[in-house]
Amino acid sequence: MKMTKQWITGLLAALLALGAGAQEATIRKNLAERLPQLPTINEVSKTPVPGLYEIRVNDNEIYYSDAEGNYLIQGHLIDVRQKRNLTEERVDKLLAIDFKSLPFKDAFTVVRGNGQRKMAIFSDPNCGYCKRIERDLAKLDNVTIHVFLYPVLGPGSTEKSRLVWCSKERSQAWLDLMLKDQLPSSAACDVQAIQRNLAFGQKLKVQGTPTLFFADGSRVPGAIDLAQIERQLAAASR
Repeated sequence: MKMTKQWITGLLAALLALGAGAQEATIRKNLAERLPQLPTINEVSKTPVPGLYEIRVNDNEIYYSDAEGNYLIQGHLIDVRQKRNLTEERVDKLLAIDFKSLPFKDAFTVVRGNGQRKMAIFSDPNCGYCKRIERDLAKLDNVTIHVFLYPVLGPGSTEKSRLVWCSKERSQAWLDLMLKDQLPSSAACDVQAIQRNLAFGQKLKVQGTPTLFFADGSRVPGAIDLAQIERQLAAASR
């Protein structure tokens, strides 16, 4: 049989895939037997480091293992030549979302300037860091901010969120509350949107407030400063 270059290349690829599959099976088997408390492994993949494999559990938690599953490493893998945190980049990619799929009907918007740049924020009215970041957000121009009420800090947060959501001008009520500590007037309305936000946030694994999402799907937890917000908006607009 005549062995063409294409045939040989295909055979080598198949053999490599077979070997990779066997290696993954070995790692899964050994780690499961030796660390039964380890959550179910979602994925095993090679890293740029020879002999080191990425172990992904709980959708976005990253560990590392040798080729036999004899060792498990928890920590960050850093490419010192390129000055890149490969673990952080990988987690960011896993946590990215489809921005357009956010349930905007359950949010209200704050628009400044032409509103061309887009972002969303999950925020709690009793969160000090949320109030701090609102002061920076107020300095942005040409931005649309979708605010998802996410009261996770107790009954007081739930009540303030209700007052904001039931206001005639939700955006203004929110800004008055966060920037001036002015409570909205009492009113009644359907607040199921807030409950949907809590359920949706849990699905997205939003574990604290504020959590920001940008148009490119990237997420940033915590109260980042104005300069970093501008960088994220610029990156998301490319």
